[in-house]
Amino acid sequence: MMKPFSRSTTKRGVRPSPTFYVVVLSMFLWALIFSLHCSTSLQSGDAMKPPAIFSFRFGRPDRCSGRYVYMYDLPPRFNADLARDCRRLSASTDMCKHVANDRFGPSITGGGDGGSLPERGAYDTDQFMLGMIFHARMRQHECLTADPTVAAAVYVPFYAGFDAAMNQDNSDLTVWDALPQDMADWLVRRPEWRTMGGRDHFMLVGRCTWDFLRGPDGGWGNALMTYPAIRNMTVLSVEASPWHGNDFAVPFPSHFHPSSDAEVIAWQDRMRRQEQHRLWCFAGYSHPSCKRTVRAQIMQQCGRSSRCAMLGEAATTSGNYSPGHAMRLLESAEFCLQPRGDGFRRKSTFDAILAGCIPVFFHPVSAYLQYMWHLPRDYRSYSVFIPRDDLVGRNLSIEEWKIPPEKVARMREEVIWLIPTVMYRDPAAKGMQFRDAFDVAIERVIDRVAKRRRAVAEGRGYHNSVDGDYSWKYDLLEDGQKDIGPHEFDPYVAT
Repeated sequence: MMKPFSRSTTKRGVRPSPTFYVVVLSMFLWALIFSLHCSTSLQSGDAMKPPAIFSFRFGRPDRCSGRYVYMYDLPPRFNADLARDCRRLSASTDMCKHVANDRFGPSITGGGDGGSLPERGAYDTDQFMLGMIFHARMRQHECLTADPTVAAAVYVPFYAGFDAAMNQDNSDLTVWDALPQDMADWLVRRPEWRTMGGRDHFMLVGRCTWDFLRGPDGGWGNALMTYPAIRNMTVLSVEASPWHGNDFAVPFPSHFHPSSDAEVIAWQDRMRRQEQHRLWCFAGYSHPSCKRTVRAQIMQQCGRSSRCAMLGEAATTSGNYSPGHAMRLLESAEFCLQPRGDGFRRKSTFDAILAGCIPVFFHPVSAYLQYMWHLPRDYRSYSVFIPRDDLVGRNLSIEEWKIPPEKVARMREEVIWLIPTVMYRDPAAKGMQFRDAFDVAIERVIDRVAKRRRAVAEGRGYHNSVDGDYSWKYDLLEDGQKDIGPHEFDPYVAT
């Protein structure tokens, strides 16, 4: 008897036996049946069941299985109308120019001032355009699906940051809250929402969490993130709260948005070759009304040092720093100081990483307890931490901090390695292997939703958001860890 994979000889040469074809055809038919069965199960089974983590399409593995994202087609009042009304975003600046080029803003040609930016993919990107940048990228997402039953997560493209900016000068709180309340009401009526009560949903608000947490007694911002429906979701912002469990920070957009892996590699190589003839620098404005702050100390010490530089008036255009001038400064120094800005975080942190400059922080909430999805847990591997009290209370000289040259070299290489994960690539780019800030965020959102699904399947509650004084500690737990304890940052995060 001929074996299934034996060969027979004919006048035309060697060919497989008929049994071989029967085996191959059977394997294909079983794969097709399995694929159809998985698809039917997902569409007709328990709504709380996790999406299949391995499936087949026409006999081949589906690389998006378990990673599909469903995006709502929202009524235009929640996004498109806000974008068209862009002149209301600022009373002093024309923000409509920043809506161009997939929301990256005006293109910067020739590498910008001083040639400090790439020849291609450089833009004058506004830091608060991230909501639109995220939406543009999601439209091109390789794992976007029109079928919510197979989605691992559901994206709500509400331009909450635009709405907040347009109403920030309005004293009528009902106006502040009108569109956010409308958004919450619209969501809870959707069948996709009722599947998990919104716990598989996420949105990016495009501004700081604090702009959406106004309490019943008044205060700043609107009340979007206080609504029970939104509390169930995962909310992405440019600055998260250490004391709330459902919001997570993502990087500010910088000025380089590559369209190929080659552009990323070329930029990283350029930063490795970049000569850094200064020890440290600071890219920021002074606050003359605040005498005893980290920022004031930095500016005083930098002004007296020959090893430090700051941006001068020549670097500004219409009150804002030119991206080219700022990048040239950051590229020239080994260490880039990052004191608190209007909030704990600063956009300059990500400009510095793009420039291959080691960031120096003075408060853990500025980065270590913010960007836990995008930056290493071992903060000493890529940054320097100087406690605020050492600088302001003890008048410590920044240049007294001595770091061996070999360690500086390792930290700098770590910073350069991080560049792709804190940038936002061109939405139209195809086939890129580097994971950018968007990819990292989507992966972590899907992972968070999957944990909630597993809890349901195991008969446990699916609340994995912990509010309160120690919320940030739960965000630092690794998989399998359940208990929190004392932490080195306790003194800085006391409420």
